[in-house]
Amino acid sequence: MSHNKKQEAVTTVVDKLRVLYNLQLIDSRMDEIRKFRINIPMEIKSLEEELDKMKKKLEYFYKNILFIKENINKQNKNIKSSDILISKYEKQKYHTKNHKELYSLDKEIDYQKLEIQLAKKKIKELNIQIHKEKKILKEKEDILEKKEEHIFHKKKELNNILIENEKEEQILLEKSLYFSKKVDNDLLKTYKKIRNGVKNGIAIAPVQRGAPLGSYLAITPQKYSELIQRNKLLIDEHSGRILIDAELAEEEKKKFFVFCYKKKL
Repeated sequence: MSHNKKQEAVTTVVDKLRVLYNLQLIDSRMDEIRKFRINIPMEIKSLEEELDKMKKKLEYFYKNILFIKENINKQNKNIKSSDILISKYEKQKYHTKNHKELYSLDKEIDYQKLEIQLAKKKIKELNIQIHKEKKILKEKEDILEKKEEHIFHKKKELNNILIENEKEEQILLEKSLYFSKKVDNDLLKTYKKIRNGVKNGIAIAPVQRGAPLGSYLAITPQKYSELIQRNKLLIDEHSGRILIDAELAEEEKKKFFVFCYKKKL
């Protein structure tokens, strides 16, 4: 059986509004999908930059710990040097010729002992410092690990959303083509022209509380009366958008969401 039967175009104002608003819902959803797709690289970049900053901060702690360790090694070398000198001076004492030389050697030995005490004190302070630094480093490494795990799962989640969005976009494109064929070309061109001329892409604006959605300027009571009668297509004189009453818009929105939900199952 042939499936090339020509699709009938809508003729009543209500049907035209229904079709146009469905096109608007489809296009708005596709705008969201495309915006999401554009923003993903920026979101990932932001997460990775945050990760890099954390890693650089960790580098500071690694370098600081290394510096402290080098300082400890230096103090240990100083202790060994002082021990060698003390041993040397102690041997020299047995070969002194007078009290003056003996006194001088004793002074050198006392000085080296003080140097050892000072070095040990510094080592103790440095060990306390390195313990604190390592504790902070461990905490930051744990945070970094959790952040890396979060980013891994976030990328995976975003990729899954992208795949789902691609499927949804294909369905929406087919639905858009279906509705586009139901209105005459002039009206479709008008819709596209209005949509391209407004910042948020809203060409069909539901009227809520006397004003088109996204506008603070209310329509006149006469125009609102004409709107709810649904006898002709009305254009908002301020924004240039086609107007639709909130009740009719809500009907189509509910049907649209039901359609989208079923397609996702």
